[in-house]
Amino acid sequence: MIRLPERTARSEAKSAIRRTALALDRREQIERLASRPVDVLVVGGGVTGCYTALDAVTRGLSVALVERDDFASGTSSKSSKMVHGGLRYIEQGNLPLVRRSLLERQRFRHNAPHLVQRLPFVFPVLAQDGVFDARIAKAFEGLLWTYDLAGGWRIGRLHRRLSVPEVLARAPRLRAEQLKGGLLYYDSRTDDARLTLTIARTAAHFGATVLNGAACRGLVREGGRVRGATVEVDGREIDVRASVVINATGVWSDTLDAMSDPGHRPRIRPAKGVHIVVPWTRLPIDGTVTVPIPGRARRATCTRWGDVVVVGTTDTDYDGSLEHVLCTRQEMQYLLDGANTAFDAGLGPEDVVGSIAGLRPLVGGKEGATLDMSRDHHISTDAHGLVTVTGGKLTTSRHMGELVVDAALKVLGRKARCRTARLPLLGGAGYDAEATSATGGLGAHLGQRYGTEARFVTDLLSEDPSLAEPIVEGTAHLRAEVVYAARCELARTVDDVLSRRTRMRVFARDLSVKAAPEVGRLLQRELGLSDAEVARQVDDYVRGIDREKTVLMEALT
Repeated sequence: MIRLPERTARSEAKSAIRRTALALDRREQIERLASRPVDVLVVGGGVTGCYTALDAVTRGLSVALVERDDFASGTSSKSSKMVHGGLRYIEQGNLPLVRRSLLERQRFRHNAPHLVQRLPFVFPVLAQDGVFDARIAKAFEGLLWTYDLAGGWRIGRLHRRLSVPEVLARAPRLRAEQLKGGLLYYDSRTDDARLTLTIARTAAHFGATVLNGAACRGLVREGGRVRGATVEVDGREIDVRASVVINATGVWSDTLDAMSDPGHRPRIRPAKGVHIVVPWTRLPIDGTVTVPIPGRARRATCTRWGDVVVVGTTDTDYDGSLEHVLCTRQEMQYLLDGANTAFDAGLGPEDVVGSIAGLRPLVGGKEGATLDMSRDHHISTDAHGLVTVTGGKLTTSRHMGELVVDAALKVLGRKARCRTARLPLLGGAGYDAEATSATGGLGAHLGQRYGTEARFVTDLLSEDPSLAEPIVEGTAHLRAEVVYAARCELARTVDDVLSRRTRMRVFARDLSVKAAPEVGRLLQRELGLSDAEVARQVDDYVRGIDREKTVLMEALT
């Protein structure tokens, strides 16, 4: 583990990250949690909680991060997967959020170039019934100039107009009858789950204790102050002593706030966002194309991810279970209708190969549409010293972590300078995105997931040549990636591997079912799981997929 005494975080990261793979032993992490009081305990392993842990540990604080389920298993694996400034926030008049987001977008591209890639966005301009018709295209281009000047220029490209042939070259099935041209600008995308995991692992690299499958069951108090939490992990209860506890549990934050203050009034308003995934052969596009949803204010984005396209998103109030959030038939049809209106694709439910449904932890009252609610973050410290962060968005997670640690330091009565603005994440230091993409094949596949750490995955092949085989025929993911996930990424279950370490559940749902037994076999060998436990995990995974597909195919009412 690396700590930061005198040398800068960046130079320490560069020298240390290139030496060895970071193996994370679960039993060792549990013993550290049980035996060491910490300055800061972060509850919640989403992107904000993970960046908070990284920020705190690189300021010299002792840190523990606990997550009830798996890193990014909540909102942070179910986002739009965009690292962007947010054109819509300019339309809402929130230019400060756009400026901050565009600055943080560039920091992500610098600190995690293997995980955050530049992406072209196309807005078709139509004579009528488009996202932008010819009457307002000029006004919207003025908005794009504002976006460029607010920080969009940092990506290395300014927006420009496209001719009709240029638009169709990027989206050949776009209905051309009303097409007048288009507007092109650039933003970025990321694999949100792998980004969150990488932030958590980078925090561990610098000395933080990080654990998934570790649920907070209560708070420890001394003299009316919150001084830790009771954590249940692998059937064991541990009282973790901490000078300050940070609540970064997203849509569940009201629950932990109420543990600290029984008089706490709920403030989270969950907003449901849904995406569907279809084969690229059915919807061939380059980058992202933004299209209208008939009769709705919301725009939909269609984004290419390899051999699939992600279509989303919805933005609606949600009052159901926070634990089981699924895409419904009505939501799927809403997105299919939007895609079919814009493209001559004839997409139907049978074309959907995956879906994503998650909840945004918005803060505010019950009035108005969730689409119009602010995406600004909120940080508060209650009378008992519990620090809570809510709201915000993936793009600004590093900045949110910085501000949360500032608040924690006030509780501690200490000062320390933030070091994460230019701190490379694991795999990011020395990574050449263009060179890796040019290699194609296995090199590009591993490079765009692990960065410079890809060599640690391929090192496993000399240990066992059979690990060079795909997990299942038809996927690019190697068996070695499952072994690496168990040894270095704290993967505990079949679902951890297929849903968040490889994303097969999202991008190739049916293929992931075929892969589940092999993933179980490899995890059994690495983690010493019993036959009964492997069978249970595989069965749970398959039943979860069946439930997801059943809800998708329920008859419309």
